[in-house]
Amino acid sequence: MRKLIEKIALALGKTYDKREELNAIVRAICCDILGIATTTYYIKEDIALSAEQEALLDDVISRLRQGEPLQYIEGKAPFCGMDFMVRQGVLIPRPETAELVEWITLDHAAQQVKILDLGTGSGCIAISLSKQLPLAKVEACDISPEALAVAKENNERNGATISFFAYDMLDRTTPLPHSYNILVSNPPYIKQSEASEMECHVTEWEPHTALFVPDDDPLRFYRAIAEIGQTDALVPGGYIYVEINQALGADTVGLFESHGYKEVVLRKDIYGNDRMVRCRKRD
Repeated sequence: MRKLIEKIALALGKTYDKREELNAIVRAICCDILGIATTTYYIKEDIALSAEQEALLDDVISRLRQGEPLQYIEGKAPFCGMDFMVRQGVLIPRPETAELVEWITLDHAAQQVKILDLGTGSGCIAISLSKQLPLAKVEACDISPEALAVAKENNERNGATISFFAYDMLDRTTPLPHSYNILVSNPPYIKQSEASEMECHVTEWEPHTALFVPDDDPLRFYRAIAEIGQTDALVPGGYIYVEINQALGADTVGLFESHGYKEVVLRKDIYGNDRMVRCRKRD
């Protein structure tokens, strides 16, 4: 086992230069992909890989060295205590987004609220909210047919009961079908100019339409959400929760305030970055 761990670490050392990240990936390859028992992995018990395992290992290492995210190789990503199926064309769930789910859950525990997840992607926000808020009715929408297909599969595999529909939040000519107490969204918010600062396994593999916005209009989706909230889609006194670009916290707060929302709150994530905004529609 020790030799196998060293082999994988050596093969991927130049791809993942952070020791903690490399260790996590080595463990995932051994235990999750190759099927080696966790106990065997940690006590470094001697093992011999089968021919099939050797071939699989070579394939995984090759794909990782090309920058493909481990989550796409495994076909899943953890989020809020569940596994969500992911593949190219769908954004990989992030730990910061789980904090947005936690905020909503704490604010609305035991409430019979109606929630809409705008731009649902893998469905991780909507499905997690439906599991943590059993009295809530949750719906979700996305512009991407591929994302909706993945979200529906995740809904089924995690035993949730979300209603999904196609919707372009930038198309202000099409009204939403119902009224909601809460609108939640993790929309695209990374400026195109920030792409050069990001790792290749994000920029070269994850869907750009779910990540990037033009530099000259980085708040376009938040403006759309604010406008949607001022229609019948959000009930008076209803809430909006969004994940944001850490560099645009004050700007995002100002946008919602300029659209007439009250109680606008900017919140940091576990890394100390401005990451979430909550606001409330006036009664």
